[in-house]
This record gives sequence, structure tokens and C-alpha cells, in this order.
Amino acid sequence: MNIGFALCGSFCTFSKVFPVMEALAKEHQVYPIFSTVSATTDSRFGKAADFLAKAREICGNDVISSIPAAEPIGPKKLLDVLIIAPCTGNTLAKLSHSIADTPVTMAAKSHLRNGRPVVVAVSTNDGLAGAAENIGRLLARKNYYFVPYGQDDSEKKPTSLVAHFELIPETIEMAMQGKQLQPLLV
Repeated sequence: MNIGFALCGSFCTFSKVFPVMEALAKEHQVYPIFSTVSATTDSRFGKAADFLAKAREICGNDVISSIPAAEPIGPKKLLDVLIIAPCTGNTLAKLSHSIADTPVTMAAKSHLRNGRPVVVAVSTNDGLAGAAENIGRLLARKNYYFVPYGQDDSEKKPTSLVAHFELIPETIEMAMQGKQLQPLLV
């Protein structure tokens, strides 16, 4: 299976998604895709160049990190499934409004033209606030599937949601059958 693995700027979760990327790359062809922010921003969680190098090493493929590089994904039918992990509130909003102005959102738009699944692993501090509307919009759309998620830290961050990244492989398996992995809220 050909899997697109897109990372957005929830840098605190990269340490949880890279092991999943690595596990998938052992069994599948994985194409790493980075949002502009992920590809260029150094944070307290690591340097962008190190994350790009790690993705290249894990996947054995160059990182797609520009809109022109992401656009051919659909016409070439490159992917069977696209996973966006982590998917930030910003990217949720863009996806729900069909905005394709980053490598990740362009990859999704291009990939969706083939009627193939996009798996979303949410990570946002406003999932139960401003981003809730966008999650709802995507849940109602064809070909979008969510990795089960729950509250990140209900006391210190009461509106924060984060996917259970370890459920990505199972979510992909169900999405390929046109089914949402349940329960969604864990």
C-alpha cells in the first residue's frame, strides 16, 4: 500500500507520530509530507532539519514540502491513503473549508479527487472550542476518517483534543474498507 504521511505543526506530538511512521514504513511505501510550518520551524521539541532528515531516513523517500510537489499526488494516483498526523486546528479549518494553501492541504485536495481516504489524527488545544465546528464538518464528509481521540489534559487544557496515535494503523485499515474506527471518542 502507498501511504502519504503528513505532519503539521503540533511539534509536541512528533515524538508519538514518528514511531507510527516507522512501523508503517516497514510494511508499506510511505511518502512523508510536511506542512510549511513543520518543514521550516525550529521549536523547543526539535529542529525542522532534523525532523525532515528523520522522515527521509524512515521512509526512504524525499519529503514533500511544497505545494507544487504535493499537487501531482492526485493526478498520478500516488497514494492509497493519506494520513495527517498530527492535524492541527489550523489544518482542520483549512480542510473543512477546502482551502489548499499548504503542502498538506494540497496533498489532501489532490488525493481526494480520486475518492480515496484521508485519515485525520487531530492534535489541537481548541478541539472542544473553535475547532469543534471544523471537526464536525469533516466527520460529515465522504472519505474523511478520524483516528479516535480524547481530551489531552482536561484540567489544564479543558478544550484540547489529541488522537490516540497508536490507533493510526487500525484506523487506516478500517478507512480502506470505507468505515470509521469506533469508538471515536476514547
